Order: sequence, then C-alpha cells, then structure tokens
Amino acid sequence: MYPLPGALVTVTETGEPGGVCCRALPIRLSMTWRNRPSSAQAMTGSAALRLIGRPGCTSRAALTAAAAAQAALPAATLPLERLQVIVPALAATDQFRMHLDQPAVMAAGKALIAGMAGSLPLAGGRPRPGAGPDAAADGGSIASRLAARLCTGPVPDGLTAVLGVALVLLADHELAASTLAARVAASMRADPYAVVATGLGAMGGAVHAGAALGAELMLSAAATPADVPQVVGDVLRRGERLPGFGHFVYKGGDPRANLLLQVTTDFAADSPRLPVAAAVIAEVRRRSLPEPNIEFALAVLADVAGMTRGSGEAIFAVARTAGWLAHALEEYERNVPIRPRAVYIGPAASS
Repeated sequence: MYPLPGALVTVTETGEPGGVCCRALPIRLSMTWRNRPSSAQAMTGSAALRLIGRPGCTSRAALTAAAAAQAALPAATLPLERLQVIVPALAATDQFRMHLDQPAVMAAGKALIAGMAGSLPLAGGRPRPGAGPDAAADGGSIASRLAARLCTGPVPDGLTAVLGVALVLLADHELAASTLAARVAASMRADPYAVVATGLGAMGGAVHAGAALGAELMLSAAATPADVPQVVGDVLRRGERLPGFGHFVYKGGDPRANLLLQVTTDFAADSPRLPVAAAVIAEVRRRSLPEPNIEFALAVLADVAGMTRGSGEAIFAVARTAGWLAHALEEYERNVPIRPRAVYIGPAASS
C-alpha cells in the first residue's frame, strides 16, 4: 500500500485505487469556485478511475484512421504530438460522438483512451507482432499497452505495475490549466474527443506536462552524478525554469512525486540512472530551490525504464484524459456555458 497524503488517491502496489478524494468544483461566471458535497467530489474521481482501469474496445476503423493520420509524421515525432493527431482521427470515425449522456460518454471515453494507447507506434522502430490495425489494439491494461509502446527495448519486469500507479496518480488533479480548458469546452457541449483535444493543447505547455520532457532532457544530459552540478547550473545560467521542480499548489513538495519516486526506486533499485536522479534532487536542495514535482518523477521513471523521449508527457496525457472526461460529464449535466466577462482596464477613450 502506498498512501498519498492529502491528494487524490491511495494506491495499492498493483495500481488499483483504494480511495478517492478529488476536488472537481462547479464554476461561476466570475471564475470563482464553490465547494461541492463530498459525494459529488468522489463521483468525478470514481468516473476517472473507471475510465483508466477498464480498457474499452476501439474499432478497426478508428485504429486504421489513427494509423493513417500518423503516416506522414516524421519518425522523431514525440508521443504527445502523436496523441494530438490521433484523437481527432479517432473522433472522425465515431458518428455518435455528440451523444452526451453519461453511458455514451463513458463508452466513448474508454474506447478513446484505449485507442490513444493502442495507436502509438512501438518505440525504437521495433516490429509489431501481428499485422494490420488490429495489432494496435492488443489486449491488456492501459499500463501494459503504454509500456509496450514507450519502451525502446523489452518491457522490464514490474514496469506495468509502476505505470498503473502513475496513471492513477495523474488521472485528476482539480483545476489544472488543461482541466479548466477542457471544462470550458465541455460547457459549450463540445463532444468528448474535442474536450480531450482541448486539454491536450494546454497540456503541452512548458509549465504543465511539457515539464516532464524538459526534465527528461536534463537527466539525459548527466551521464553520471558528477555531471549534475554542471547540468543544473547550465539550466539556471540560461535563465530557465528548472523543469520538474516546484508546483503551483504544493509549496512544500508534491506528494504524488514522492510516491512515484519511491515506487520507481523500489522497481529499479539497481538502475545506474537512479543515482543521477538523486544527485539532481540533492543539488536542487543545496541551492534551496523548490522540491521535485510529478513531472520530474515521470522523467525519472522514463529514464530508468529505457523509454523513448517524451514518454512522460504521453503517460500524463493518457492518464489525465480520464479526468478531463469525468469533468466533462459534470459540465454536460450542469449544462450552463462557462462564459467569463472581460473588464477593460486600459486608458479611457479620449472624447
């Protein structure tokens, strides 16, 4: 059992949720938020975890469309960039995507998440077993499908369980920027695929899931722990934000990161990359900089597991898709557009 104090979930070693405490709050036009009954909070978390935990079935037509949409992409396209192409392709094959009642959205969401994970190509150009679009929909959990596509070599023993923990930790996190964007789209009755596409657009920013890519690049620049002071110093000398450190909500440290780092350490205790990650954290603390966040923990997991570049972003995106859809269900039920008003504060017009 890995407890996560004060955050989203309690997670067992198999990655199954042991409890939910999500704070999905209704919006007013003034952009302030009111508390919800605990039953409503748990409902969003429960919906998100059901979407992640029980893979749906993606049609042959949808998988074919997703493969075709990626055909012209450069080989080095990052996984998150592929997902931003895959989602509209999957949408085009779902003629019932504007059916917005809960059972229909849940069914579409499960198929969408399965399609996102299953449509990513195998990393490193490894041959895929089988042939045709059905090969992209091989069975297993969402975690196992991601592991097969993101690892550049054989999937290490135990990685699927660690990815399961990461997916639950990342499924929802109240009103992150991407979730707010997704809720605005849903409030306008956008279909579930468009809601997810909206979230993906915000997620790629350098201070959201994009920080995981920055942290991966920073880690890869350090071959040994001795390289770390130079690598961290170079980032700071360029005047850049240290990727994977600090959080808007968790001023004293991100408990999700602490848990995922511990699970990753247990999974890959003998990895030569763990001392590098530990040296980065030590150097950051020596400089009295903020604590690591969940994006840094994702970067460490991708590093020790031998995943392709950009895997942290992709794991984050697939996990948070469940949360976006759960928030969308609330907006569909609420059926009130989120339409804030702007107030002009510039110089008065001359008469």
